[in-house]
This record gives sequence, C-alpha cells and structure tokens, in this order.
Amino acid sequence: MPLTFQHHQLKNGLDIVAEINPDSHSFAAGFFVKTGARDEATDINGVSHFLEHMMFKGSSTYTWEDVNRIFDEMGARYNAFTSQEMTAYYANVLPEFTERTIEHLAHLLRPAIRNEDFTTEKNVILEEIAMYLDDPGHRLYEKVMESHFANHPLSLSVLGSADSIKKLERDQMANYFKSRYGPGNMVLSVTGRLDFDEVVRLTEKYCGDWPRVNAPRENLNPIYTPRREYLTDAKLNRNYTMGMTPGPSSQDDRRFAARVLADVIGDSDGSRFYWALVDNAIAEDADFGFYPHDGCGSFYISLTTDPERTDQAMKIALDELNKVKTDLKDDEVDRAKNKIASSLVLSGEVPIGRMRAIGSQWLYNHEYRSLEKDMATLMSVTPASLRQLMKDFPFDPMTIVTLGPGEKK
Repeated sequence: MPLTFQHHQLKNGLDIVAEINPDSHSFAAGFFVKTGARDEATDINGVSHFLEHMMFKGSSTYTWEDVNRIFDEMGARYNAFTSQEMTAYYANVLPEFTERTIEHLAHLLRPAIRNEDFTTEKNVILEEIAMYLDDPGHRLYEKVMESHFANHPLSLSVLGSADSIKKLERDQMANYFKSRYGPGNMVLSVTGRLDFDEVVRLTEKYCGDWPRVNAPRENLNPIYTPRREYLTDAKLNRNYTMGMTPGPSSQDDRRFAARVLADVIGDSDGSRFYWALVDNAIAEDADFGFYPHDGCGSFYISLTTDPERTDQAMKIALDELNKVKTDLKDDEVDRAKNKIASSLVLSGEVPIGRMRAIGSQWLYNHEYRSLEKDMATLMSVTPASLRQLMKDFPFDPMTIVTLGPGEKK
C-alpha cells in the first residue's frame, strides 16, 4: 500500500507530522526541538546537551529508574541527540505500544530538573568533556568550527567548556528550557503503522497543555576569512588536519548535488581522495564531506597522516579539488548517485529512519519530502549541475587546522 503523509497542529502550536505505512511492523515517534548550541548564550554554552542528560533523569511523575524501565518494558529502541542546531528524543516500538510511547516521550520532554540530579549530572558532563579532549578528532572538529564560523553562533561547542558547565546554575537551565522547549519550536514526527487520528488524540491528551514558546533563531550570514592554524599535543604521533569551506544550506536544493560531489571527491572507498591519498599510502584516512546547516552549509576535508607527509597530503587534496572542477566524469557521478540512493532507500525502509528524516526536514523547512521526491531530486543531479555548484561554492575561502605533535609553524 502507498505511504501517506498527514499533518496536524494542536491549538497550542505543536506540529504533528506523520508518514503512515500500513505494511510496516513497527511505530516510531520523536520530538524534534529547534534548539542547540548555536541558540545558547556564551555564558551557558553546553546547556542544550546538559539538558539532554537531565531529560532522562525523570519528570515530576517518574524517576530516572522509571524512564529506562518503561522504555525497556516496551522493548523500545530509544535514544536522543544534541547538535549545534537541534535536539531530538525518539523511540521505535511495536504498534501496540503507541500510546505508552507518546505518553512516555511526553513525560521525558517535561523534566523535573531536580537540584540533586543537576549537581550529579554536572560531574558526568565534566567527565565527558575531559574524555572528548583526549579525542584528537573531536578537538580538531570543534576548533575548525570555532575558527571557520568565528563570531557566528555555529562556532559554539555542543558540549560547552569545562568553565561554562562549572558556572552553569540549575535556574539558568530551567529558564532556557522554559524559553525554547515547547510548541512553536518543536515537532512530533511519527512514522510506520499508525492511526493518525489516534496519534492526534493522544498527543492532545499528553501535550495539549504545554505552553507555546516564541523562540526565533538569529540567522546571521557567516563572514568567512581564510585561516591556517596549527595545534600541538605531545601525546600524539599523527597529524590530524581538517579544512572547512562554505557549501549549500539545509534550505537549498543544491544540497543534493553537494552530497553527490562529496561522495565523488572523498567517500571512504573508491573516491578521488581514496585513490590519490589512501591507496598510495600518503594518508591513513582521507575524507571529503558535506554538512547542510540552517541557513548555510559546509564542505570539509579530513586527513590523518604521518607528520612528515601532512603538507604533501594537503597539497594533493587541494589539487584534487581544483582538478574535479574541470575533469568530472559521468561514470563517477552515476556511481556516487547510486551509492547515495541505496543509502536513502535502506534507511527509509525502517520507520525510525523516516521519522528522523521527516522530523528534521519539518523543523528546518516546514516541508514534507517523500522518499520518492528525494530520490528524484538526487537522480536529477548531472555533471553540469555539479560544475555549476563548484562555481557557486568554489572551495574558497577555506579554514585549515592541523593538530599533531611538534612545534607550531
């Protein structure tokens, strides 16, 4: 049977979007909130991620033990994530647990934020920050974002700093939650086997009294300046290098072409970077990717090399970016499109994959895109449209940061 899309908005402004699949054997639901690190004041940087932890500490009705026990009793596949631009809380269950899932997610999104839990979890967050500081890939990514976006809110860390988390107070978190986690700034995305009228009734029952929030996002245009930076860490024996340059936004249909181009240049297997850098043992890892943000986007290079080969590897990578502008081949474009199409179909075959796609798309654009529409847009990408994309986004200006052993250059 064909998939059908439904949308309803409660009186308080909470959007409910659904893709109904009668042939599915499961039901997925997720609350997507348009808030993340870019929406935080610098003095409370990290509060969105900290709040993700606090959601699982329970509501006025449930304790943290209850939260996990109830999900486990349903056999739910559940999780949450926080990014620079959104937070999401979701679960995938058998259809007979539809009401219990909506009820439980609703409780999850109304956290008690108890003082004792706040104090305990603050130490957990500080340990997490310390752990990630030992991860060169994470440190490098955060530094690249900070340098590339400079004074733009996307420069802020998702985790925050140890200093900002130590100074964060419980009431600051509660006020941030009150101002952003409500109808008008969130969507409930449901997919799989479901009765939409029943989902609307249940959402009204458990979320209908939530107060609406007015939480506009400041969408500034980034001001990019080419930068080259070196960071050192005596514990390392490899160089980790990232380059970042502007690309299409989440609102730009050229994002489909950008994904194809990224696959051609830097997929982990069979791409130009693979043959030029990895297969030739010049770099241990060499990737070129694309990430669409809200209002802007980024292409990025990621290299792992012996320190003696870093400059050579970066020169080859930049040469490949110049070469692809003039020698792009039909067969490599077709190959990339087919790989991405397979990935879209495989993720779209399960409700949880479509739930995430539909929820995030609605949050950014208030638009529903079927899998068929995404596939059609993807398959319409041509070498000519990729060449035009590279004229619009010519991999310049670029921020390049290297983290490795040795002295700063």
